[in-house]
Amino acid sequence: MPTYDYTDRVVLVTGGTSGIGRATATAFAEQGASVVIAARDAERGDSVVQSIEGKATFVQTDVGDPEQVARLVDEAVATHGRLDVAVNNAAGRTGAGKPTHAFDLDEFDATVDVALRGVWVGMKHQIQQMLDQNDPGGAIVNVSSVNGLGGAPGGSIYSACKAGVLALTKSAAQEYAEQGLRVNALVPGAVDTPMLRSVIQQAAEAQGGDVEAVEEQYAGRSAAGRIGTPEEAAEAVLWLASDAATYVHGHSMIVDGGTTCAVR
Repeated sequence: MPTYDYTDRVVLVTGGTSGIGRATATAFAEQGASVVIAARDAERGDSVVQSIEGKATFVQTDVGDPEQVARLVDEAVATHGRLDVAVNNAAGRTGAGKPTHAFDLDEFDATVDVALRGVWVGMKHQIQQMLDQNDPGGAIVNVSSVNGLGGAPGGSIYSACKAGVLALTKSAAQEYAEQGLRVNALVPGAVDTPMLRSVIQQAAEAQGGDVEAVEEQYAGRSAAGRIGTPEEAAEAVLWLASDAATYVHGHSMIVDGGTTCAVR
């Protein structure tokens, strides 16, 4: 991984206990940042903090609850004095695994609450803090998905939320650039995370095949011929948030091994 100087920077990562979020939190800490990890599972959060070599703390948070999101930002600032980088990564699988008509209202609401409204509520408080603090400014990276670029069969609600994340990102990027805030999006493809493993297992059961065959299907969709790693996605996040990307605003950084390159 390239070296970035995040010394004295405060970084907040939601969904930071697994997959891309965990890899991102770990990478920021390795580069000198003070990292605040947020997720719902306190036991796993404490375990992740202990595994990180660097400065990391955990705040139990359900991003589907606006009050908890506000408290998260307040606690991060109370502990570290400011907020320099926010990575809005938390999401769930509620809005995937069924055709569009088969979802019910509760599933729709639960998906939107976390994957879209949760991102907006996080941005709302993160941006306010970044504008109000001494030496205003900061960087926000919202984690979308290639599913948000054009939809996905069996994942319409999840895809809609991830498309909404891109719209939030691009809108905010235009609103706050002159005030020293940069807002960009990571758009990952198939990355080896617990969420993808769950999707692969479900697909294997539905197809009456085995997991290895489905893994090969996913790998075969990319020009790289393989599934990506969380660390590869994390590297893109660190670059987007770094001083190497000071002229990058409202960008959708697609990290998918070339899966979508023929149609974008």
